[in-house]
Amino acid sequence: MEIELLARDAINGEDRAFLEFIQACKIDLYKTALAFLRNEGDALEAVQEVTYRAYKGIRSLKEPSFAKTWLIRIMINYCNDVLDKRKRIILDEAFIHTEGRHEPHDGLEIRDAMEGLDARSREILAMKYFQDLKISEIAAALNHPEGTIKTWLNRALRSLRDKLDEKGGGFRA
Repeated sequence: MEIELLARDAINGEDRAFLEFIQACKIDLYKTALAFLRNEGDALEAVQEVTYRAYKGIRSLKEPSFAKTWLIRIMINYCNDVLDKRKRIILDEAFIHTEGRHEPHDGLEIRDAMEGLDARSREILAMKYFQDLKISEIAAALNHPEGTIKTWLNRALRSLRDKLDEKGGGFRA
């Protein structure tokens, strides 16, 4: 796979390979950030920050075949940090009325419901459904057995369904 070769070269210190690796993954990074942060500007900022963090830490990556999963994991962790910080900020009424004017309108109920889930559930759902990772890839990225990942995914889907039912979303997984 081309990404794996680029990652291997990037680990060995080749900057051009790192740039090509990021270029190959940037759409997936952006989609992940947008799914979590629900704002185009924040998603673009997240891609920039994750690119920087990945550049600083690329040499710590031991297995090039997990490079894309590693990169997505950095993005998910960054997004969870941003969301945690947002929860701590007290929003004034003017900000609340201006918030959300530039958000995409498809899947808003699912995104709202996902925001109400715990970090692990959001992470697993994003890896499985936004990044189309296999259970085995998620298990390797999170360093847990596949059975545990299946259990966590099942619980996350159940929680998501419950949240959507509360809002009248009618979601069926």
